[in-house]
Amino acid sequence: MNYKSVVITRRGGPEVLQIVENDLRPPAAGEARIKILAVGVCQDDVAARVGNRPFLTKPPFVPGYTMLGVVEAAGDGVTQVTVGDRVAALTTTGSYAEFIYLPEDKLVRVPAGLDPAEAVTLILNYLVAYQVLHRTVQVKPGEKALIIGASGGVGTAFLQLGKLAGLKLYGLASPGKHAVLADYGAVPFDYHTQDFVQVLRQAEPAGLDYVFNGMGQDYLGRGLAVLRRGGTLVHYGAPQSLADFASFLVRFIALSLWPTGKTLKGYGTHTVDIKLLKEDWLALFKLLEEGQIKPIIAARFPILEAARADSLLESGAVTGNVVLLAPELLAAPGQPA
Repeated sequence: MNYKSVVITRRGGPEVLQIVENDLRPPAAGEARIKILAVGVCQDDVAARVGNRPFLTKPPFVPGYTMLGVVEAAGDGVTQVTVGDRVAALTTTGSYAEFIYLPEDKLVRVPAGLDPAEAVTLILNYLVAYQVLHRTVQVKPGEKALIIGASGGVGTAFLQLGKLAGLKLYGLASPGKHAVLADYGAVPFDYHTQDFVQVLRQAEPAGLDYVFNGMGQDYLGRGLAVLRRGGTLVHYGAPQSLADFASFLVRFIALSLWPTGKTLKGYGTHTVDIKLLKEDWLALFKLLEEGQIKPIIAARFPILEAARADSLLESGAVTGNVVLLAPELLAAPGQPA
């Protein structure tokens, strides 16, 4: 029996994504074979295809940073999951496929009642926002924060979780997406036409407590400029080049050697212990079950139409999340949810 996956054959546009067939084998000892139900499409997937970041896997390989699925078979010695369990994982690669094989210790059980399309967005996008808010800086009600890149998958997670935490929020997004920011009580700014540093200094002359930046190194200076003394800027996401990585380190070292009273921190899921990831995923599943968060799903595509999903995300026209789904979960393939 075979299954299909989507492979990056070389660096380039969505056309380099090709469908290939693979043999469906029994799971090895300690791993589970999982039928994939949902995959969250993220900027890391696009970067892996385009090749605009350092430290990337070399083609050919199957992209896909997250997945949610059902355990179809378990190898010898597997005790943490059983056949029929819904599970999810942060995979980094390998999820653009109908099946995946993963070690059991990478898997977290997912409550059966959750919508797979919504739940899979918690595995990366909401996890980043949750951990930055509650582990990296430990926000308190009434504090003030700017979200740079507030309309994407991680940005809208920051909006929802920040509102839930009682923060006063500001956000950068293009004008067509400002209504979404306003829905969550955030004050929107157009990063194309407005000098957000000047506007924020007028609105908050004492400065902000936090800036959360997911849009690149060129926002670091301006982000630090709107912080109060004692404030913190958290930059999340991989650098787009070795030069950007070096620039971040230089700025970080400079702030350490010549203190300004402001702090620069970096966040990446690769630095977090799996036990903490699982703990926070369970907290997020509970928030979703209780209706306290509601992921915005901009579009749903069949798994094997990943090229279309990648293209849409890369266009910059997306508010919220793009997901890939198993065909049986799609009522209207490729249409906005």
